[in-house]
Amino acid sequence: MGTFYLLPGGGQEPGETIHEALKREYLEASSAEVVLGKLKFIWEYIGRNHEFREFDFDIHQIEYMFLCTLKPGSKLCNGTVPDCNQVGVEWLDLQRLGEYLIYPKVLASVMSADGKLSSRIYLGDVN
Repeated sequence: MGTFYLLPGGGQEPGETIHEALKREYLEASSAEVVLGKLKFIWEYIGRNHEFREFDFDIHQIEYMFLCTLKPGSKLCNGTVPDCNQVGVEWLDLQRLGEYLIYPKVLASVMSADGKLSSRIYLGDVN
């Protein structure tokens, strides 16, 4: 498999709000701080239904995607706790998502031709 992209994320610690978790996970993966925007999408991933079933058959997770911007002065690079298979960090242009192999793949289809994101919030069980 060639290069593919995943959104930064991970588990929420006990007592941590979802906003705190997102900021921490982004910092751990990319050494950059983000300014949180609105909750944009919710998606489920039930591993047995998707192409990576042999690795994560028993995984069922719900993920929340927020619009974010980089905090001024932040620079992207592998963070202090990158994901185990992470080879780099990039900030992708939302209007060009269709040019990348990104997971969940549905992200490539949520941008309209005029550059607006879909108003649909729940994306379903997708990969």
